[in-house]
Amino acid sequence: MSQSFNYRHLFYFWVVAKEGGIARAAERLDMAMQTISAQVRELEKSLGVSLLRTEGRNLVLTDAGVAALHEADHIFALGELLPVRVREAATGQTLRLNLGISDGIAKLAVHRLLTPVLDEPHLRLLCHEGEFQPLLGELALHKLDAVLADRAAPPNPALRTTSQLLGSSAIAWYAPPLWAEAAANNFPHSLAVVPVLLPTDHAAMRARIDHWLERERIRPRIAGEFEDSALLSTFAATGMGVMPAPVSLGEHLAQTHRLVQVGTTPDVQEQFHLIYSARKVMHPLLTRLLEAGSSGSLLN
Repeated sequence: MSQSFNYRHLFYFWVVAKEGGIARAAERLDMAMQTISAQVRELEKSLGVSLLRTEGRNLVLTDAGVAALHEADHIFALGELLPVRVREAATGQTLRLNLGISDGIAKLAVHRLLTPVLDEPHLRLLCHEGEFQPLLGELALHKLDAVLADRAAPPNPALRTTSQLLGSSAIAWYAPPLWAEAAANNFPHSLAVVPVLLPTDHAAMRARIDHWLERERIRPRIAGEFEDSALLSTFAATGMGVMPAPVSLGEHLAQTHRLVQVGTTPDVQEQFHLIYSARKVMHPLLTRLLEAGSSGSLLN
């Protein structure tokens, strides 16, 4: 490990950058402004670059300062986790898996995809649901072990991530009893007649469905759009309209929401990707998930 700079100096710089100035940093740390300023100057001296500059009355980051802040975010995010991880390792009783879950994925699909690790006797599973891009940011800061999403991570050398397809399922269309007969009659063109509920365009599946509808020259009668898959199925169950969902979830939708499958679109697929940091040391539970995904049995 390089000892060319003092990590305490880096911490003071990080607080100054986060707080937007030396005065606010001094207030947060309950220290003298002169002390903090001196610590930051020592860091700049050891690195051989200026990290901060004045613009009028404001203190702003230089390009080098932006780079230093980015790396400091990684360092101190890991530092916050260190005490917890060390205590858990010492007891030998807990194996944490911190996952980000893209909010467009059906909750039952998430459970099935995670089945290979749920029998771990000392598992502590932490699931954080959110939008795709913010979750990738959390992964980049090592606040998450992996992200489960409906698409692969975009190419970005700065993120240093790897994506693997865990499973896929063809899309079918499900209707409440009120609309089942009308939707099944002359499917899929019936989707221009009956009310249709769709995921919003934040879900990768939406673009595939739109492309399929355009190819079939169907202009759907859209009655609602939903970001959350559970909310989508809840409104469908009330009779509001017909909805798309993976074929693998058909039995669950029939039992819990009394939704009837009225047709399939086998050339439209919902995909499930595991996105993780490209590190030399892999989390053991991620290895188990990837192996299960390679077998192609997770959604059966």
